[in-house]
Amino acid sequence: MSRRVWATVNLSALRDNARTARAAAPRSRIMAVVKSDAYGHGMVPAATALAPETDAFAVTCVEEAAVLREAGFRQPIVLLEGPFAAEDLESAAALGLEPVLHTEWQVEALARARLSAPVAPWIKVDTGMHRLGFPPEAVGEVWRRLHGAPSVQPQIGFMTHLACADDRADTATQRQLAVFDEACAGLPGPRSAANSAGVLGWPGGHFDWIRPGIMLYGASPFIDGRGGHQPLAPVMTLEGRLIAVNHYRAGDALGYGATWRCPEPMPVGVISVGYGDGYPRHAPSGTPVLVDGVRTALVGRVSMDMLCVDLRGHPGVAVGAPATLWGDGLPAEEVAGAAGTISYELFCRTTPRARRRYVGAAQTEVT
Repeated sequence: MSRRVWATVNLSALRDNARTARAAAPRSRIMAVVKSDAYGHGMVPAATALAPETDAFAVTCVEEAAVLREAGFRQPIVLLEGPFAAEDLESAAALGLEPVLHTEWQVEALARARLSAPVAPWIKVDTGMHRLGFPPEAVGEVWRRLHGAPSVQPQIGFMTHLACADDRADTATQRQLAVFDEACAGLPGPRSAANSAGVLGWPGGHFDWIRPGIMLYGASPFIDGRGGHQPLAPVMTLEGRLIAVNHYRAGDALGYGATWRCPEPMPVGVISVGYGDGYPRHAPSGTPVLVDGVRTALVGRVSMDMLCVDLRGHPGVAVGAPATLWGDGLPAEEVAGAAGTISYELFCRTTPRARRRYVGAAQTEVT
């Protein structure tokens, strides 16, 4: 491969992060969130690594679940947004999926359905996120409508989502957990509330199932960019190569729009990564980059296939030197913060042109 742009995925680190989730919530079962191609890491390789460490998977839709089933996974799989159409319920039954129900038509469709096999649904409770879910006061009635329906298994779960758990100083999470407790009081069935931030920061919300997502992939779920005392190992490292070293005069402008000018005579490096690989085009000058293990900074506007870096203070660095855009040695959350986004988006937007290289398994795999 001549261009040599890699997204290296460390499956050992992925497993270590799952163990960190287990240690943080030892009395809970783990529903590993592998939606959106495992946050851009590759759903089947990620699920293969996570299967021994977790108890179930969570995805967005039937199509994602079908990929896991076709790959041979037999663990429970939860559909986080439930059915998008009534026919999805039969697909869920055939594949043995657990749909999350969050709106009236889904409940009505399942209550009336005559499926090839009964399903175990989850009732989504809106405790304050105000995105999906039933009002707390409606939860008991929804449960009664589903309980005993011909295509519903006896076990009905309850789920909510935490809006502000990433801010450990915000009291909204405590209020949401209290609302969830009250809404489910007296109703049998497993409960789930904790996302990654909930797992690491709010032990009172662990309940029966935790749903770690971003923490599995090695990034902090907190707004301060720190995971607390629990270490998280970076899983994806996006890496390119230095393809040119140029020398410019004071005042020379770099790149599209001439948005950055050299403050003095200086060397500028060109790296073989751009927004065509998923690097954020809006990342500003000053965003950190590692060149041959040494920290430097992005300068000028990111192009489709390239970006420029300041090489002052890096004498002797040569064409061919490795450049890390995020990952091992450079936290994705730091890069995301500089670019005004979040690590989730960096991972999910990494394109197939950045070839995935899997390490930490029985053998190295490249896709």
